[in-house]
Amino acid sequence: MSGPQEPYPSQQPRLPHGLPPVPDREPQQSPGQDDDGGVQPGGRRKARAAARAEGRVPGRPRPMVLLAGAGGLVLLLVLGIIIAVNVTGSTSNQARGLAKDFTDLVIAGDTAKAYREYLDPALQEQLSKEQFMAGIGTLKLTQSCEPAFNDFTVDNDGGTRRADVTGLITCGDRKTDLSYRFEGADQLKMTSITLRPAG
Repeated sequence: MSGPQEPYPSQQPRLPHGLPPVPDREPQQSPGQDDDGGVQPGGRRKARAAARAEGRVPGRPRPMVLLAGAGGLVLLLVLGIIIAVNVTGSTSNQARGLAKDFTDLVIAGDTAKAYREYLDPALQEQLSKEQFMAGIGTLKLTQSCEPAFNDFTVDNDGGTRRADVTGLITCGDRKTDLSYRFEGADQLKMTSITLRPAG
């Protein structure tokens, strides 16, 4: 009674590198696939159902990814608003200080310093120091004059900050309208000035 005998494990044929042969296994198929790897009719639905059962949905981003993306957009929007408010507030405060200091110098009669330190070089080319001082002299400002600033309009255009200041200098019963424009990237300088008797 001798039939075909199974070789003992020590007698199994060996591969060239001494590895034992791997038993043949049938390839695993995804749900909904046929033998040649194609998708059977209705197979995609079965594959999605199997993926849902495993807790993953193919082709759809996970809710945490969507939440993180939305949160990132909200954070960028808030940061942009904060930066814009800070730049606007900083420009407004700087223009307010410049307008007050410039006007105080003009009222005190220190027009040469006001011209030298506050006017932009481009404005100085259009308006000489002598013309500036003569124009201020016609206003007859005295130490009793009081400036009041009515409006500050601030703008930021491509890195260039701009502030328009309007107000009034009151000297007893005489009033002088004032209008200044300050511009600059880092440091604001006066680029336009109007001082004339109110009428």
